[in-house]
Amino acid sequence: MFREMLRKKQQLSEAECVEILKTQLRGVLSVIGDNDYPYGFPINHYYCENDGKLYFHGGKKGHKIDAMRRNDKASFCVYDEGFRREGEWALNIRSVIVFGRIGFIEDQEKVCEIAEELCHKFTDDDEYIRNEITHSGPGTLMFALVPEHITGKIVREA
Repeated sequence: MFREMLRKKQQLSEAECVEILKTQLRGVLSVIGDNDYPYGFPINHYYCENDGKLYFHGGKKGHKIDAMRRNDKASFCVYDEGFRREGEWALNIRSVIVFGRIGFIEDQEKVCEIAEELCHKFTDDDEYIRNEITHSGPGTLMFALVPEHITGKIVREA
């Protein structure tokens, strides 16, 4: 169903893909938008190793929510800051693309749990996190990308 990577030498291991999903703060989530045009937008995420899902949050209304309710298929692309090998100008970038389906999280306890994990990617200030969840939580929609296919590769900009 999903294509195999052509340049196998550039393919990242599953562990490397998970590391990138866990450590990078943001990526681009792409859905099928209005009039079947692709709609990609930057968004922060939380990768849960326990269930293998990517979690996101946003407002309860808008283009992305309408698109996801119309068609649950999505892809998420995330990449690291890259590195240069000694004596080279070219940047080496590791990227991961996740294909899957979007599901909305209805359980408010689960929403708060995931929101806390997502906040911890940005700060360890527990008081701030509690205040944010209390203040913004009721207006937040939490959704998950359930992976069907994950692939990663390293590319040298040259």
